[in-house]
Amino acid sequence: MSRATPASRGAVDRFSTRGVPAARRIELWEEHNADALVALRCRMPEEAALEASEANLQLDRLHLAHVEASPHAVERTARTVRARPTESVALYFTLRGEAYFQHDDGIRRLRPGQLLVCDADRPFLRGFSQGLEELAMKVPYDVFRSAGGTMPRPARVIDFGTPGADPDANPYAAALAELVARAVGPDGDGVADEDAALDLVTAVLAEPEASQAAGAHFAAAERYVRQWLRDPTMSARRIADAIGLSERQLSRVLAEHGTSVPRLIARRRVEMASRMLRMPSYAEQTVEAIGLRCGFSSAAQFSRVFREQSGMSPSEARRYALTARA
Repeated sequence: MSRATPASRGAVDRFSTRGVPAARRIELWEEHNADALVALRCRMPEEAALEASEANLQLDRLHLAHVEASPHAVERTARTVRARPTESVALYFTLRGEAYFQHDDGIRRLRPGQLLVCDADRPFLRGFSQGLEELAMKVPYDVFRSAGGTMPRPARVIDFGTPGADPDANPYAAALAELVARAVGPDGDGVADEDAALDLVTAVLAEPEASQAAGAHFAAAERYVRQWLRDPTMSARRIADAIGLSERQLSRVLAEHGTSVPRLIARRRVEMASRMLRMPSYAEQTVEAIGLRCGFSSAAQFSRVFREQSGMSPSEARRYALTARA
């Protein structure tokens, strides 16, 4: 895919039922979702008041959302589809609370760390008996097809896992979840690389070897590096095995992005060390200890790589940060 416009920025729109009269919460929640994401009918347990919030980000080609809510169920009926079609594929990343998804292909149960990919214009029912927290992505049909995606019929459930767990999780789904969270999560900045996101969507729905999207491979490799950054034994072979590529393929992917395995690891470790050197909570730790915590094998290696990346030694960076704070 073209990478001429690597990132898009938008304003994150935040909606909450907090402060809304209980009798009107469902009505306003349905209206908000119909306008912002997908039109749904909401059902609540008896005598329960809906507590829900949603952050929405409309980019040029994609819609992203972060949703939290108390126990409830939502339904997209055939009538709703006819009245408010989305002409989109929906991706739901479950972060908290088990859920179920029912449509004409049967019932699927989802747990935290699983991704549901479905056609948003096929009727369905989703239930959240424990409440929910999830990320969502809406991809218009034309955008989805132009990215090389194949329609998810029947719906698909894919493991994306959580950091440090689920080693068999799909690395592309994990990288996609992280991309959405950075854009629209509680601390989201409203910025997302749409090309990379679409590359990842394509890779999620294909075998890793079948995907030719360098952007997806790079995002998955970068996520793995960040996840295991503190491990000094991280290697090209481990990264390649984790994302389903050969070391040669991995090298080509990184070269397309102007880097290599050693440079990528070094840059991310120096970034982590720089943050720690500036933080008052690490002021009592020695420079050497911080380097070892960031995955460097020795103080000498830390000092050399840090200077190569930043133009100063770790000690100089700490002194500069202290002076700036003062």
